[in-house]
Amino acid sequence: MSEHSTEQIRELLDSHYRVDSGRILATLTRLLGDLDLAEEAMHEAFAAALTLWPKSGVPNNPRPWLISTARFKAIDSLRRRTRFDASQDELVRHLEARINEAPEENDEIEDDRLRLIFTCCHPALPPEARVALTLREVCGLTTEEIAKAFLTTPRTLAQRIVRAKAKIREESIPYEVPAPRELPERLGAVLQVIYLVFNEGYSAAAGAEVTRAELTGEAIRLGRLLVELQPEPLVPSPKVPSPLVPSPLVPSPEVPSPEVLGLLSLMLLQESRRAARTSPTGELILLEHQDRSLWNREQIAEGVALLEQALKSRRFGPYTLQAAIAAVHAEAKSVVATDWRQIVALYGRLLRIQPSPVVELNRAVAIAMRDGPEAGLTHIDAVLEQGELANYYLAHSARADMCRRLGRTAEARSSYEKALALTQQEPERQFLQERIRQLK
Repeated sequence: MSEHSTEQIRELLDSHYRVDSGRILATLTRLLGDLDLAEEAMHEAFAAALTLWPKSGVPNNPRPWLISTARFKAIDSLRRRTRFDASQDELVRHLEARINEAPEENDEIEDDRLRLIFTCCHPALPPEARVALTLREVCGLTTEEIAKAFLTTPRTLAQRIVRAKAKIREESIPYEVPAPRELPERLGAVLQVIYLVFNEGYSAAAGAEVTRAELTGEAIRLGRLLVELQPEPLVPSPKVPSPLVPSPLVPSPEVPSPEVLGLLSLMLLQESRRAARTSPTGELILLEHQDRSLWNREQIAEGVALLEQALKSRRFGPYTLQAAIAAVHAEAKSVVATDWRQIVALYGRLLRIQPSPVVELNRAVAIAMRDGPEAGLTHIDAVLEQGELANYYLAHSARADMCRRLGRTAEARSSYEKALALTQQEPERQFLQERIRQLK
């Protein structure tokens, strides 16, 4: 035990909540068999720590302490309920037995967080609710952060989460990793969850920092678990063919193993650039100005090898195509030397299998790099006219950049100001404010 002030304890607990609440909740759900009870017990354990740790000191291993305390808080809560409902008595005895016999945490593939993700992504839940619930309960994202990822309102997301939790309770959805034969129909939502978790960590919705390393790290860890979960182990080979080698895409309602590899590849390739994306003082650094010597070559090599394995299947989908785009960036010596023609073509293929205004926007920016800002602006304006990205700050920022490069200063300023009004991330705000100041 070590002693800290109450304020230090509060900061420490805030940190533990951000990093460990998902793991703690997942373990408690396994032990208690009830998501709502686990969530209530976890919050009570954190509250107890805030009261007790300033007096008794911080445990050497805070997470087990929080889990153990939450267990007994849950039992106490159920015992109180038995005073009003005798039918709860058997449940209390059952949970006490499960808690006392519960094994310690381990490194098995079917770890607690993976079990909870599959529970939250059960087919009985609506697709939009599966992702929202998992991001909230497993990964600890706020309703506001999830709403931004979905381009919807916090109120709508909150309602989805409440309804999803009620459905899990009412239908007694099991807390388990599905059998191998059930994996294909269950993987789609899980991959989407991991992808959105990574995106929030790679470009935080709000706050003082561009990235949240704990989220990108957790998403990559979960991606590795899914790769290991495949019935037939998939071992990447060392050499990568061109992503543009003709290979027919085979649409399928199932998510094939290649997409698991594709997602892990995409995350590793994107994460490889994290150290170069901000200055030592936290300012945002765009791709064209990044010091590429800071890019993590081990992650790039692993990501490229995984990409090759995914491409071999000829059944790859959107995650693999995005990984291919990331690989083109990762292997280029500079922005000028980047094969923008290949990137535009890859975005075109991505649009065919996964139409999205965000993909259209990214393709428009790539077209600008290939054909010039006038061509890029034409495509960006076409995307904005659709209306779906009216509140997406990156769309206005991209338009502003095209106008700036074309010398259309008044339009650039207007679009930068729209982008500034829409972003809550401090480094992004500082970058946009600096761009506005530079306009003459």
